[in-house]
Amino acid sequence: MRPHLALIEDEPDFALMCRSYLERAGFTVTWAMDARAGNAVLHESRVDLAILDLGLPDGSGLELLRALRSTSRLPVIVVSGRSAEADRVAGLEIGADDYLVKPFSQRELVARIHAVLRRSQPPDVPTVIQAGSLLVDTAARRASVGGAVLTLRPKEFALLELLAAAPGRVFSAEQLLERIWGSSWQQSATVIEHVYRLRGKLAALPAPAPRITTVRGFGYRLDP
Repeated sequence: MRPHLALIEDEPDFALMCRSYLERAGFTVTWAMDARAGNAVLHESRVDLAILDLGLPDGSGLELLRALRSTSRLPVIVVSGRSAEADRVAGLEIGADDYLVKPFSQRELVARIHAVLRRSQPPDVPTVIQAGSLLVDTAARRASVGGAVLTLRPKEFALLELLAAAPGRVFSAEQLLERIWGSSWQQSATVIEHVYRLRGKLAALPAPAPRITTVRGFGYRLDP
């Protein structure tokens, strides 16, 4: 899909030039001429990155950036004729991901956009975890051993996924409650029950399966 950019810029000639170049470079561009229209685009459309001018006719681009940063981590590149160090520092401290001083080349703008989008992407996480003969497909929410699929309840799958992602590591009951149930105030019996059921399902498989080992006084680990 083409990345969607919000171009918030009040100079029509400059904005039209930028939009034309960026669209040819493979982006979808929505142009807003002032802070009010820009705010609407940012909150009503699915935008991947904003290009924000500081000198807007109905307000400061810095104020728009400050308001955006209170609710969102959307990547923002500030473009401005203000080249003073204080202006650049202010923009970056408020939360701009980059600051580009006019005039600049369109090629440089495209390069900066690609760089900021790369930095904003979450790290690649493997969708399949392997621990010995156990395969856990996190995208399909499926676990199998030697081709035999395990029938798991959501919390059982989450428990197996967590243990399989770090085989040999011991997790305490409190850690498991916090990571899987989202709280540590529940009784440790909740973990004990789920470990018991998961052990039974692993043991019932026709192929040799990893086992969940109790480390007395510490917690549980998966041994491939």
